[in-house]
Amino acid sequence: MFGDDDYPACTTGRAAEITGATQDFLRRLDDAKLITPLRSTGGHRRYSRHQLRLAARARELVDQGTALEAACRILTLEDQLEEALRQNQQHRRQQEGGAA
Repeated sequence: MFGDDDYPACTTGRAAEITGATQDFLRRLDDAKLITPLRSTGGHRRYSRHQLRLAARARELVDQGTALEAACRILTLEDQLEEALRQNQQHRRQQEGGAA
């Protein structure tokens, strides 16, 4: 659980502190579908470490003058590229292991 990047451990307030963003900014990222935090039984948002990294990066881009929608698109593409590279590396390791 503690080593899981996708475990939703942070409340909105704590996530705002960690990322240097406002709670409103985090809600806007949810509205823009960049991150979809898990909801507790009481309806409160819970953010994972992966989502916090995306939120912090989005805040950096917006602070540099990038429109929120463009920042979300950039981050979505970066995240997809990172996942594709990870899968490619995993596939290569499997191929190398099978060739031995």
